[in-house]
Amino acid sequence: MKTRSEELQVFVAVIDGGSISAAAAQMGQTPSAVSRTLARLEAKLGTTLVNRTTRRMDLTEEGRFFLEQARQVLRQMDELEERLAMNRQTPTGRLRVNAATPFMLHAIVPWIGEFRQQYPGIELALNTDDLIIDLLEHSTDVAIRIGELADSSLHARNLGCSPVQVLASPVYLRRHGTPQRVEDLADHCLLGFSQPETLNQWPLRHAQGEHWTIRPTLVASSGETLRQLALAGEGIVSLSHFMTHEDIRSGRLQVVLPQANNGHRQPIHAVYYRNTQLALRIQCFLDFIQRKLAIYACSVA
Repeated sequence: MKTRSEELQVFVAVIDGGSISAAAAQMGQTPSAVSRTLARLEAKLGTTLVNRTTRRMDLTEEGRFFLEQARQVLRQMDELEERLAMNRQTPTGRLRVNAATPFMLHAIVPWIGEFRQQYPGIELALNTDDLIIDLLEHSTDVAIRIGELADSSLHARNLGCSPVQVLASPVYLRRHGTPQRVEDLADHCLLGFSQPETLNQWPLRHAQGEHWTIRPTLVASSGETLRQLALAGEGIVSLSHFMTHEDIRSGRLQVVLPQANNGHRQPIHAVYYRNTQLALRIQCFLDFIQRKLAIYACSVA
């Protein structure tokens, strides 16, 4: 059987106090409870630690050795608790973040300088993957996921949402004309996702429903690839605002069919393994990113 820290504390208190009754008073226990704990500890170790008589208590040779080790263990536990308490007040340590490439490039990287200034003790490791990963397998503390979440044993925190818009470059629209109705899209080059298919349901109201399912002319697995194709004038695309807001502001991309947009917003979640106490470095990062995401959500009328 394993020795518990409470048993070490009782043993040290008995020796320091000089008696079971003194240790009981110090620890707020009855003398009989302290005596039972000491007997249980000796039984676990299979040796006598203290020779007890009605007048005095003497450490055995094994007891003197065990006392030294017990003091060291309890001292290390105290130091560990103090270190953890400090970490709760000042976030430190390595934080491994995973996100899809577009989110990493457009919603995290631009703010890293500011984050590092606020939290210099956090060592960031930023990894990208456009597919859903196993956090444990990839040694990830927190992953950012866009869209609806599947059932999972992971803990999820909603960070906000990002509007989805249909966009095209001015060059493309000059060459091919601007669609006036949702049905006009059938005559245009449409840029879509190779997977999942749900991303090819554009947030456009029409006579038959709230979404328009496209048949892409050109497909890609990454939203960033589709963004670059749209910027190059290769077609019309539907992308989330967090990755296109600067393009729209600068005029590199224009919103197409705004009157038909159904207002759909993609939810953004952080997922991580369940813990009784979320590490402060993770808490600080999620709070920070959530504040920044609010900027994107509020920048769309």
